[in-house]
Amino acid sequence: MKTTNAETTPLHKHLPLTRAACAAAGAAALLCLLALSAGCVVAVRPAPIGVTYADLGEVVVAEAPPAAIVEAVGVLPGPGYFWIGGYYHWYGNRWGWVRGHYELPPRRGAVWIGPRYESRAGHRVYIRGFWR
Repeated sequence: MKTTNAETTPLHKHLPLTRAACAAAGAAALLCLLALSAGCVVAVRPAPIGVTYADLGEVVVAEAPPAAIVEAVGVLPGPGYFWIGGYYHWYGNRWGWVRGHYELPPRRGAVWIGPRYESRAGHRVYIRGFWR
Protein backbone atom coordinates (compact mmCIF):
# COMPACT_ATOMS: atom_id res chain seq x y z
CA MET A 1 0.00 0.00 0.00
CA LYS A 2 1.26 3.36 -1.02
CA THR A 3 0.85 6.47 1.17
CA THR A 4 1.20 10.04 0.01
CA ASN A 5 1.42 13.31 1.80
CA ALA A 6 1.29 16.91 0.67
CA GLU A 7 5.05 17.08 0.28
CA THR A 8 5.29 14.11 -2.10
CA THR A 9 2.07 14.74 -4.06
CA PRO A 10 2.81 16.64 -7.26
CA LEU A 11 1.57 20.24 -7.29
CA HIS A 12 -0.62 19.76 -10.38
CA LYS A 13 -2.83 17.32 -8.43
CA HIS A 14 -3.96 20.22 -6.23
CA LEU A 15 -4.61 22.61 -9.13
CA PRO A 16 -8.06 21.42 -10.29
CA LEU A 17 -9.59 22.64 -7.02
CA THR A 18 -7.72 25.91 -7.26
CA ARG A 19 -8.65 26.35 -10.91
CA ALA A 20 -12.32 25.75 -10.09
CA ALA A 21 -12.24 28.34 -7.32
CA CYS A 22 -10.49 30.83 -9.60
CA ALA A 23 -12.97 30.17 -12.39
CA ALA A 24 -15.91 30.84 -10.08
CA ALA A 25 -14.34 34.02 -8.72
CA GLY A 26 -13.42 35.15 -12.22
CA ALA A 27 -16.94 34.54 -13.48
CA ALA A 28 -18.39 36.55 -10.59
CA ALA A 29 -15.95 39.38 -11.25
CA LEU A 30 -16.79 39.34 -14.96
CA LEU A 31 -20.53 39.50 -14.23
CA CYS A 32 -19.96 42.46 -11.90
CA LEU A 33 -17.86 44.22 -14.53
CA LEU A 34 -20.51 43.62 -17.19
CA ALA A 35 -23.25 44.88 -14.91
CA LEU A 36 -21.29 48.04 -14.13
CA SER A 37 -20.42 48.75 -17.75
CA ALA A 38 -23.71 47.83 -19.39
CA GLY A 39 -24.22 51.32 -20.78
CA CYS A 40 -26.56 52.49 -18.04
CA VAL A 41 -25.32 55.78 -16.64
CA VAL A 42 -26.91 57.19 -13.52
CA ALA A 43 -26.12 60.79 -12.68
CA VAL A 44 -26.99 61.78 -9.15
CA ARG A 45 -27.74 65.45 -8.72
CA PRO A 46 -27.78 67.01 -5.30
CA ALA A 47 -31.16 68.22 -4.15
CA PRO A 48 -31.76 71.94 -4.65
CA ILE A 49 -30.69 73.95 -1.63
CA GLY A 50 -33.11 76.62 -0.53
CA VAL A 51 -32.01 79.68 1.37
CA THR A 52 -34.62 80.85 3.83
CA TYR A 53 -34.44 84.02 5.86
CA ALA A 54 -36.36 84.50 9.06
CA ASP A 55 -36.86 88.15 8.24
CA LEU A 56 -36.49 90.41 5.26
CA GLY A 57 -34.51 93.52 5.56
CA GLU A 58 -31.35 95.44 5.33
CA VAL A 59 -28.11 95.05 7.23
CA VAL A 60 -25.38 97.65 7.61
CA VAL A 61 -22.13 95.80 6.93
CA ALA A 62 -18.54 96.56 7.85
CA GLU A 63 -17.02 95.91 4.42
CA ALA A 64 -17.92 95.48 0.78
CA PRO A 65 -18.38 91.90 -0.49
CA PRO A 66 -15.54 90.24 -2.43
CA ALA A 67 -15.75 89.92 -6.20
CA ALA A 68 -18.50 87.53 -7.27
CA ILE A 69 -17.56 83.96 -8.17
CA VAL A 70 -18.41 82.95 -11.73
CA GLU A 71 -20.56 79.82 -11.74
CA ALA A 72 -22.08 77.65 -14.45
CA VAL A 73 -25.84 77.20 -14.42
CA GLY A 74 -26.64 73.64 -13.36
CA VAL A 75 -28.96 71.14 -14.99
CA LEU A 76 -32.64 71.96 -14.51
CA PRO A 77 -33.96 69.43 -11.94
CA GLY A 78 -37.55 69.63 -13.16
CA PRO A 79 -40.35 71.87 -14.38
CA GLY A 80 -41.13 74.97 -12.37
CA TYR A 81 -37.66 75.42 -10.85
CA PHE A 82 -36.01 78.84 -10.90
CA TRP A 83 -32.23 79.44 -11.03
CA ILE A 84 -30.94 81.70 -8.27
CA GLY A 85 -27.42 82.84 -9.10
CA GLY A 86 -24.68 82.67 -6.48
CA TYR A 87 -24.11 85.67 -4.23
CA TYR A 88 -22.31 86.77 -1.08
CA HIS A 89 -24.41 86.75 2.10
CA TRP A 90 -23.47 88.68 5.24
CA TYR A 91 -23.26 86.32 8.25
CA GLY A 92 -22.98 88.95 10.96
CA ASN A 93 -19.19 89.26 10.91
CA ARG A 94 -18.08 87.97 7.50
CA TRP A 95 -19.17 87.43 3.92
CA GLY A 96 -19.97 83.86 2.85
CA TRP A 97 -20.65 82.64 -0.68
CA VAL A 98 -24.06 81.07 -1.31
CA ARG A 99 -23.76 78.84 -4.38
CA GLY A 100 -26.13 79.29 -7.26
CA HIS A 101 -28.93 76.76 -7.15
CA TYR A 102 -32.38 75.89 -8.44
CA GLU A 103 -35.32 76.48 -6.17
CA LEU A 104 -39.07 76.02 -6.47
CA PRO A 105 -40.94 79.27 -5.86
CA PRO A 106 -42.87 79.13 -2.58
CA ARG A 107 -46.14 79.90 -4.36
CA ARG A 108 -47.49 80.39 -7.87
CA GLY A 109 -46.51 83.76 -9.33
CA ALA A 110 -43.72 84.39 -6.80
CA VAL A 111 -40.77 86.40 -8.12
CA TRP A 112 -37.20 86.15 -6.80
CA ILE A 113 -35.71 89.51 -5.86
CA GLY A 114 -31.99 88.92 -5.64
CA PRO A 115 -29.77 90.36 -2.92
CA ARG A 116 -28.00 93.63 -3.58
CA TYR A 117 -25.42 95.87 -2.01
CA GLU A 118 -25.79 99.64 -1.77
CA SER A 119 -23.98 102.59 -0.28
CA ARG A 120 -26.16 104.96 1.76
CA ALA A 121 -24.94 107.98 3.67
CA GLY A 122 -21.42 106.57 3.84
CA HIS A 123 -22.57 103.14 5.05
CA ARG A 124 -22.57 99.85 3.16
CA VAL A 125 -25.96 98.18 3.18
CA TYR A 126 -26.67 94.57 2.29
CA ILE A 127 -30.26 93.97 1.19
CA ARG A 128 -31.19 90.29 1.41
CA GLY A 129 -32.78 88.40 -1.45
CA PHE A 130 -36.36 87.24 -1.04
CA TRP A 131 -39.41 85.86 -2.81
CA ARG A 132 -42.08 88.47 -3.52
